[in-house]
Amino acid sequence: MGEPTPEALKSRYLPRLQEELASLRQASADTADHRRPVTLDQQSVGRLSRMDAMQQQAMAAAQDTRRHARIRALDAALRRIEGQDFGWCDACGDFIGEPRLDIDPTIMRCRDCAR
Repeated sequence: MGEPTPEALKSRYLPRLQEELASLRQASADTADHRRPVTLDQQSVGRLSRMDAMQQQAMAAAQDTRRHARIRALDAALRRIEGQDFGWCDACGDFIGEPRLDIDPTIMRCRDCAR
């Protein structure tokens, strides 16, 4: 069995990449309120409640940082699909392999080069 054509790879992985990208962007927009700075109004909120709110805000910010890293990886994979470089190792130029791409279509290196 030979290497798939760029068109075959595009038809197989483009919808998955676009769907995940849209989902992550929506999740980021939906959680924007959770990342806003915590108001330190000592009259209405106790110290422990403020500390809890600050911890939740920090966790939401960290999650959004990871989400945006994945968004950048998905954007790069979409650019590779359009440039017909998708599915080939950026180090050696060999085909990455569909089983590896099925696990994570943003992968940029074959198994040997990833080691």
